[in-house]
Amino acid sequence: MMYWVMKHLLLGPLMKLFCRPRVEGVERVPREGGAILVSNHMAVADSFFMPLMMPRRVTFLAKREYFTGKGVRGKFKKAFFSGVGQVPIDRSSGAAAQAALDTGVRLLSEGKLLGVYPEGTRSPDGRLYKGKTGVARMALESGMQVIPIAMFGTDKVNPIGSKMWWPHKVVVKVGEPLDFSRYEGMAGDRFVERSITDEIMYALMELSGQEYVDVYASKVKDELAAQGNDLGGWSSSSASRLPQSKAG
Repeated sequence: MMYWVMKHLLLGPLMKLFCRPRVEGVERVPREGGAILVSNHMAVADSFFMPLMMPRRVTFLAKREYFTGKGVRGKFKKAFFSGVGQVPIDRSSGAAAQAALDTGVRLLSEGKLLGVYPEGTRSPDGRLYKGKTGVARMALESGMQVIPIAMFGTDKVNPIGSKMWWPHKVVVKVGEPLDFSRYEGMAGDRFVERSITDEIMYALMELSGQEYVDVYASKVKDELAAQGNDLGGWSSSSASRLPQSKAG
């Protein structure tokens, strides 16, 4: 109930008023049945605008910390994230990561649209970073199609480090579904999962127009933190490489 109230009565109308969001290619999202919506990740606002512009409810696997806060604020966050259909997961260990993947596969088998950010975290500088293979594992185990989605303008609405949102036009572009049925029965093969993930990132790169960096965003963030958040001090010899499954 809260999901639809927030989308159609409370947050949704305000977001449409101030940010004039537009969606392209929404007809590529299936009207029923499970599917994995994979998106670039520019800002926290992505998780609000993408579901807003989809014809069906979108579920994300959310950090467990969003549901375990203390006090009034903690209770409010738990009620909010639970109410809008987000599912808590523990990402603290390998076993926890597998449990999160199992949860994703279960949601897909229930016919839900599952929103996934293959980079695993927000981009630190607007570029597109190497994808993590969990999305490939879910695609293989569920047999569901993967639909790339590119977000534009959310980094202007909700800039990195800002707690405020600012009026700016947002565009959500839906790409052609990706079919990985040729890999049926090969879940667990790390080479296959890496190939699928690279193909997904290549599709996102083409759809978003972002520069691709063949390094995990989380690694870059750790390096930036060690350097005092000086982005100009970070460099990578692999920064010009493209996802290997398409460009080698």
